Order: sequence, then C-alpha cells, then structure tokens
Amino acid sequence: MKTTERESLEAPEPDANSASPKKHRNPVTQFLGELPGLVIMAFVLALLIKTFLVQAFFIPSGSMEPTLVPGDRVLVLKVPYYFGDPDTGDIIVFEDPDPSAVPDRGVVGGFFHWMFEGLGVQRPDSEDFIKRVIGTPGDVVYGRDGQVYVNDEPIDEPYLTQPTDDFRKTTVPDGKLFVMGDNRGNSLDSRFSLGFVPIDNVIGKAEIVIWPPGDLSLI
Repeated sequence: MKTTERESLEAPEPDANSASPKKHRNPVTQFLGELPGLVIMAFVLALLIKTFLVQAFFIPSGSMEPTLVPGDRVLVLKVPYYFGDPDTGDIIVFEDPDPSAVPDRGVVGGFFHWMFEGLGVQRPDSEDFIKRVIGTPGDVVYGRDGQVYVNDEPIDEPYLTQPTDDFRKTTVPDGKLFVMGDNRGNSLDSRFSLGFVPIDNVIGKAEIVIWPPGDLSLI
C-alpha cells in the first residue's frame, strides 16, 4: 500500500504512559521547610537594625521628669551621631562611664552574649543612662541662683519645673560631655558621681516616645 505524503509527515502521538507527571509541592510543607531560614534572617536583620540604626529603651526612673516619666519607652536613633557629636540640649542614651568589671567569656561566649544582648534577650553587663546634654567639650558650666550658665550665658530650659541648685564652675574636657537630668532635684548626673560622659559612650539620640500609645510624640 502506498503511504501518502500527509501520513508520512504526521508526528506520532505521544504515549501518555511515557510522560512523567509533574510534581507539585504542598505549600504548607514548602513554607515549613523555609521557616528556619526566614527566622534566622529576621533575627539577623533585627540585630543589625538595633546595632546600627535604632533601638528602643525603657525609662526606669524619674530623673528626666517631666520630659520622660517612668514606664515610657523611647526610640533612640544612632545615625545622627555618625555625622557629628551631640549638641547642647540633645537627650542622649549612653553607656555607664564607670562600668563594672566584665566577666571573661572567651571569643565564642562573648559573641553570643553580644548577639543575645542586641536582641534584648540578655541584659547588658553595664547600665545605660538617659540625660540631657548641657555642656560640650570646652564649655564652662555652672549653676547659680537657680539658673544654669554655659560660658557665662544663662541657657533657656523651658522643660524644667523647678530651679537648679547651685553647683561649681567646671570646664568640660575634650571628648567629654556634661549632662543633667531634667528632674534637677532627683538626678544622678555630671554634677555628682556620674561625672563627665565620654562621647564614645553615647549610644544615640532619644527622638520619639513610642509607649504608652497615648503619649506618642517627638521629644
């Protein structure tokens, strides 16, 4: 029998039994498989943000009243001081200028302590403080007749609800800051044992009250 040209050019039909069925993964199983990686990425991102950009702090005492009260939570921005030092009037968070001795944890233990501290899981070795910058390097600061003077000029402090007790004249050293709490009658600050604060100890600038929700505001 003669085969026609049409028949000779027709492609053979595929064998349904020879084709491999396409596999589809269960979305739930796929998500669970990716979950550990997503969690690790979230932790790393949170750690980087807290270390280099912004950090939340809890106000434990009344030393900054009435500006900040116990129980407030504030956002502290770190970026502003990458480009310059704190200025008079800034409210800053800083590490204890005279910290207690840090235990020797070794390289691995030190890394994990740093990581868990950055994530807020573990308490830091030393206490952090929040105060207002009154004097910067080279400034001469003193208190007289209820008024604070910087370089013999009275400074405007509308946030105060009480006068400031007299304190002796002092010159702020290079690389240091003179800080005070807004609650001048109940604040451990540069007038007393806290002393001058090294600029290198500054963590960041307090900018926003984020808690309680009804008090959300710029500082």
